[in-house]
Amino acid sequence: MPDILGPAAGFGVTFKAMFKKRLTEQYPEQKKETAPRFHGRHQLNRHPDGLEKCIGCELCAWACPADAIYVEGADNSDEERYSPGERYGRVYQINYARCILCGLCIEACPTRALTMTNEYELADSSRADLIFTKEQLLAGLTEDMVAPPHAMYPGTDEGDYYRGQVTGAAPGTETQPARSKGEQPEEASQA
Repeated sequence: MPDILGPAAGFGVTFKAMFKKRLTEQYPEQKKETAPRFHGRHQLNRHPDGLEKCIGCELCAWACPADAIYVEGADNSDEERYSPGERYGRVYQINYARCILCGLCIEACPTRALTMTNEYELADSSRADLIFTKEQLLAGLTEDMVAPPHAMYPGTDEGDYYRGQVTGAAPGTETQPARSKGEQPEEASQA
């Protein structure tokens, strides 16, 4: 007797589902709201004065199980400063054809330079367009920020930045002109 009821129970599930109201998402016309902690596209953050938080340590690249992140660090100088520390991320790329959006890179970042946004529409027509560069990932400047390279806030060190004591750009801060490698500062070239 139990052998006869097995298939009938299976068909019962099918018949119940046939008469339920269908749940159809009208995507992309109506986008679904994501949860606040949703793991979407990455974002490189800035300090309140505009300097980048990324120090080029490559810990995010080491933590990535899909090998989707490529970072090349470079040294800051007093004439050309992109972050408050000794180094900054000169090249930063994330390959979204490989990224599994796991968030391990976020946990590995010591400066909270890398976070994830709620943006989830990452499809594109070519594989090359799925490699996001530093310029695409870097957070935009707000009105009280100055684009790097520029000097740190006067009277502070990098620890003050990481403790959150710098709340905006110093009055009169200007973007320094970027120089190519080997080019001398103007003061040195005039001497």
